[in-house]
Amino acid sequence: MPEIWLNYGSTDVVLDIRAENLDNKIDSKGTVLTDPEIISKLEQIDLSKPTELVLLDHSKTVQKIISLLFDMCNQKSIPKPRLLVDKPSMHLIKHIFTDPSLAITEFSDDQLSNSNLIFVGEMEFDGLFGFNTISTKLIRRFGKEHMLAAYEKRKGNLPAPGEELANFVIAQKFTDAFEIAAIEIVGNSKGVVNLATGHPSLTSSISKSFLPVAISEVGKHRTMIISPGKESDSETLGRSLVSLWNCSEAIKEEGLAILLAECGRGIGSEAIQQYMEGRMTLDRLKNPSKYVDGMEDLLFLTETTKKFQIGIVSILPEFYTKEKLGMIAFSGIKDAMDYILKTQGIRQKVAVVSDGSHILLR
Repeated sequence: MPEIWLNYGSTDVVLDIRAENLDNKIDSKGTVLTDPEIISKLEQIDLSKPTELVLLDHSKTVQKIISLLFDMCNQKSIPKPRLLVDKPSMHLIKHIFTDPSLAITEFSDDQLSNSNLIFVGEMEFDGLFGFNTISTKLIRRFGKEHMLAAYEKRKGNLPAPGEELANFVIAQKFTDAFEIAAIEIVGNSKGVVNLATGHPSLTSSISKSFLPVAISEVGKHRTMIISPGKESDSETLGRSLVSLWNCSEAIKEEGLAILLAECGRGIGSEAIQQYMEGRMTLDRLKNPSKYVDGMEDLLFLTETTKKFQIGIVSILPEFYTKEKLGMIAFSGIKDAMDYILKTQGIRQKVAVVSDGSHILLR
């Protein structure tokens, strides 16, 4: 019996599956950069100037980059940059970086005009913009008045991850107005695959190196179990849905996709939260007068469930996932596997995606 370990929040869980039931295990690709290769790219940053690092993610690749930057500071005998993080991540970041001399403070929205800022983030795919870059992260947070235009220019009512979309230009133009810098990272489950430094409207070009290592031509599958592969993308339902969009093209009509996402920090989408509380109607999603955070994911979810079934292994209340969102709720991965064999037959083949955040199935 194969033993497959999949990320689930802050831990890994084992999927016990018989060899005859395993279709294939799909993992991310790409050659990981060595430390000297990463450092050579980071040397373009002048750390002797006043610098503050804004962590937009706390993935392992981001932690790797920050650690190497600190090593460079030690070697050059210059002070380490201050870390700016959002309040919900403050405790975690302080647990990761324990140097008592390191300044870690909360990032406030009025600091965007600070030219000393270097935003650090890991690129992913995005159903609305095609790619989730530092530019798109910044427009979502600081440019809410521009998000309605970006939403209206979406490709359609289904997610389009990994595509070059017209609305991405709106995010680039938004960040053009700010004198800030970025470290844009492409990673996978094994480490850093590529990175770029510079203005965030330019570092997004690294997406050209992301696609070749992420795309896998796997055909259509009836049943698929998907783990985002990284803890930060399993923290909320909103973030975990990205992995589902990345795999949606490889799931057959009337098939079943089971998302393995702990969602320890809840829903993570204002639009989905409003819908579950009866404050958002599905009619508003296609032609809204105002953009609400996560509106695209609610739209994609309602349209995708018309194509195939969606199950989820999480700690979210079943009242939300099953009754409100129409998902099949499972208490654990064994429960999900038992459901597959019971409803689809004991010979059903299951495709397993272990790194849904860094993969794009075709």
